[in-house]
Amino acid sequence: MERERAESGLVFDFQPFSVHDGPGIRTTVFLKGCPLRCEWCCNPESQAPHPELRHRPARCRRCLACVRACPLGGAVEREGLPRFDRSVCAECPDRRCVEACPERALLVSGREMPVPEVVEAVMADEAFFRNSGGGVTFSGGEPLRQPRFLEAVLVALKSAGVRTAVETCGDADGASVDAVAPLLDLIYFDLKFADPELHRRHTGRTNELILENLARFVGAAPGKIVLRFPLVPGVNDDASNVQRIARIAAGLGIERASVVPYHPMGMSKYAELGRESPVDPRPVTAGDLERVFSAFEAAGVSCELA
Repeated sequence: MERERAESGLVFDFQPFSVHDGPGIRTTVFLKGCPLRCEWCCNPESQAPHPELRHRPARCRRCLACVRACPLGGAVEREGLPRFDRSVCAECPDRRCVEACPERALLVSGREMPVPEVVEAVMADEAFFRNSGGGVTFSGGEPLRQPRFLEAVLVALKSAGVRTAVETCGDADGASVDAVAPLLDLIYFDLKFADPELHRRHTGRTNELILENLARFVGAAPGKIVLRFPLVPGVNDDASNVQRIARIAAGLGIERASVVPYHPMGMSKYAELGRESPVDPRPVTAGDLERVFSAFEAAGVSCELA
């Protein structure tokens, strides 16, 4: 369910000096909460719409200060190591364990931030935006799961002359698309599968709403859409899927596509969140990229590497 409040939102990261989320030097703001559960997701801390405790074992020296500090019994000692009941941790109001850890082995992903605080953090990099043609990109998670907050921040930043972009999976209420589309200079729209059943099998949801919103964005913001294709070997790289996605883009008049190769850099986060790691596909090869590029270009859609 989309969060209703506009005065604050749940943010889990800021990435200044980003050069992969749009033109120029950018600040990427990561909003928490996503309706999809993609098997290859490299940001699992982005999925749940609430703050989450992460434990980084490589930093932990087994001092058990977190166990002693926990007021709810969610942290316990087992075989000399701290263990965490995440259902209890989710109810903790003050995260004393994080403050007690001397090695910063514990952290919380996600915090409520008011609109002015987000705007101030973004505007700290204003000089870099202006000198490079950059701006701000909202990513996630799924930014459109916090539509009123996103709209409020976009309004403030646009009034300050900042170029704006969003990265979206498209699984959101259509009214949210209508609200934010006029406030965006660039829209990166993920499309992972053309077939709805394959989409459901690998992400947890079908793609009918996603395809509706892709067409909706095209109608509301013509010329501003870049179709992003997350390339996951052995999962969605078969010729039929790639060709169908390329034809969908061409049929909607989308002229640009961007290929995002799968990478395993976020797999360690699953253990930090107390979750099992999902599938771990093989690395993307030059041959994989060549096949995907050829399919998009054959459909008349220019293609680039993200």
